[in-house]
Amino acid sequence: MKLDTSMSEIDRAAIRDMRRSYGEAGLEESKVAQDPIAQFHTWLTEAAGNAVIVEANAMVLSTVVDSHPTSRTVLLKDVTQSGFSFFSNYESGKGKALDANPNVSLVFPWYAMERQVIILGSVTKLPAIESDEYFATRPWGSQIGAWASAQSTQIESREVLEASFAKFAEKYPEGSVVPRPDHWGGYLVTPTTIEFWQGRYSRMHDRLRYVRATTNSNWSLTRLNP
Repeated sequence: MKLDTSMSEIDRAAIRDMRRSYGEAGLEESKVAQDPIAQFHTWLTEAAGNAVIVEANAMVLSTVVDSHPTSRTVLLKDVTQSGFSFFSNYESGKGKALDANPNVSLVFPWYAMERQVIILGSVTKLPAIESDEYFATRPWGSQIGAWASAQSTQIESREVLEASFAKFAEKYPEGSVVPRPDHWGGYLVTPTTIEFWQGRYSRMHDRLRYVRATTNSNWSLTRLNP
């Protein structure tokens, strides 16, 4: 039987025609901060103030285990000179991947501003006290969810998940102190390179990459071809 491929051909043409011309806003070496963390703070603040961007602190975290890359979106919760912090279940798929291989990449895709930031680095767990402090600031429902979900593992149904949530909600009623589970906590990504990408006309994009020196905390700045 011959399959009808007309729709797939239409879809392919439509996808290939999905293009737009980027703006004239450029990214010049003389106008960026010498320190990439300071430059990131500037761009993050601008992204957070853009009404079109939803969750400016959302970042794509990519890991590699046994040569297989995996990506997912997590939320940035802090950025300092030490690096970029986020929190998760240590026993989740990402947690196991990070245990196996600490080398990661982060991407902040701020499409509405024709910008992205790409970070390469390695991850370590935050001290328990920092995880405790952040967990205490989470909404009660999120705290209970950290107990209720065996993240990334197979589950029979939504009802099973809801029952688990109800069990822990009864154990730690709203208004009570919910302790942080041992399997949940923070990670710090220590960057080795931070690249700022700004869309430009005719695909002549601007790409500025900061690279950390191996012997000290200084950064060098280079321009890459788009």
